Amino acid sequence: MVPPVPLRGALLACGDAALWGLKSIKGSCHNFCTAVSKVVTYKELKNLLNSKKIILIDVRETWEIYMYGKIPGSMNIPLDDVVEALQMSPREFKEKYNEEQPSKSDNLVFSCLAGVRSKKALETAVSLGFSSAQHYAGGWKEWSTYEHPEKKQEE
Repeated sequence: MVPPVPLRGALLACGDAALWGLKSIKGSCHNFCTAVSKVVTYKELKNLLNSKKIILIDVRETWEIYMYGKIPGSMNIPLDDVVEALQMSPREFKEKYNEEQPSKSDNLVFSCLAGVRSKKALETAVSLGFSSAQHYAGGWKEWSTYEHPEKKQEE
């Protein structure tokens, strides 16, 4: 006969595993659902930048921008600072980033090196009510191949 305490512990462990599974499924669905059709192509980004109808936020670390370059007209807010930055007062934002703080109705586009961090920033922004937010999935890697083709040949 199996003692009741270990059985109870095994049942609790199964319950914890079941709850963990639900949390991970919920998280996956949330991440997937918020980013549907929010991707900007190189050509779309170029047109948006020319029209001056977007705020482009590069979420790479500051050292990456100094080392590799940035898309002209973008502002830098590292990914780890996005939540705080989007919730600051306009005055605090201006002091820290030397730019006007985006409003929830502004057309935001996030970029990074290759689209991974910008997608996370997009999900964060959408969860904070920035419904017009998008991300440039090609990131700096794609941008630089279009804008600086000579660098691609050197690699």
